[in-house]
Amino acid sequence: MSIVRTVIGGVDTHADFHVAAAIDGNGAMLGVESFPADAAGYEELLGWLVSFGAVSLVGVEGTGSWGVGLARFLHDQEVETVEVDRPNRQKRRKVGKSDPIDAEAAARAALSGEASVTPKTRNGAVEQMRVLLVARRSARQQRIQTLNQLRHLVFCGPEPIRVRFKDRYQTGLVTEAAKMRPRNGSDPVTFTTNTVIRSLARRIQGLNTEMASIDQMLSDLVAATAPSLLALHGVGVDSAASLLVTAGDNPDRLTSEGSWAHLCGVAPLPASTGKTPPSTQPRRRPSSQRGAVSHRVDPDVQPPRNPPLRDPSPRPRTQHHRDHAQPETLRRPPRLQTATPSCLRSWVGSDPISG
Repeated sequence: MSIVRTVIGGVDTHADFHVAAAIDGNGAMLGVESFPADAAGYEELLGWLVSFGAVSLVGVEGTGSWGVGLARFLHDQEVETVEVDRPNRQKRRKVGKSDPIDAEAAARAALSGEASVTPKTRNGAVEQMRVLLVARRSARQQRIQTLNQLRHLVFCGPEPIRVRFKDRYQTGLVTEAAKMRPRNGSDPVTFTTNTVIRSLARRIQGLNTEMASIDQMLSDLVAATAPSLLALHGVGVDSAASLLVTAGDNPDRLTSEGSWAHLCGVAPLPASTGKTPPSTQPRRRPSSQRGAVSHRVDPDVQPPRNPPLRDPSPRPRTQHHRDHAQPETLRRPPRLQTATPSCLRSWVGSDPISG
């Protein structure tokens, strides 16, 4: 009776090609090969792994960037896939860095269980939301930039333009500027400025139309995907879409509330130095956690009935008593107030200019 060998694969992904490594269940190296980063290359890569035995697990680097196509292909082929982070820097210092070494490290991370995160499938409505949010974010940033340019052109423009658009609010300024029909008169600067102002205003109107269309598509997708999420207090379309994008199209990969909090960037980890008691040791949020929804921690918490318009003023700074007049910006160091060396004591107690 023949025993089927178990094969674990590791893939170091790139833009044009992927490097794959195969090891067996005991960690023995079986081979390393390079494949094109396209549909045909994905099939060749999987066939190459199957030639060594039964593929039980594949570790892929960059499942959200260069390896997203391969991760989708392996998911469609029902091959268990885990997401592999970059190699450990200490290990990389010892053995070096190359594509075959990274591929082997990915395979060994999958075998040892160090890499155990199931990647997002990115093949459903949540992926559509992510794409729409990317477009909406860039449109909003460009709209703000264009509106600032429009305002400054009005502020710094010739006097007829300043008088015409003085004290105009955002909507009125954009609407009136977009309807202008500049005519080339005696002042070429005024004509050129009016032309550019009209162009910027029409650009803002186009971005407004684009954002309205994206908002409608987002609203339809969120309502169809998670209608109960919109029913929560304080959760709108933008907040719900951000939460869904963080979870992904396959939220079953989140096995606990801790893993969800880690994705949201609200799961601090112990940061003790060994000298702090466990009960009072500081906690921090590691830099690896995404803070995309950290400000949406608990949507069930009711906001205050009458929230203040402004944050409370900061505590006033303590003013140190000085024995001589000194500007506010030139602060006397505390060590000169308490224990001034003998060589500086005479200088501090006298006028530095005269004495």
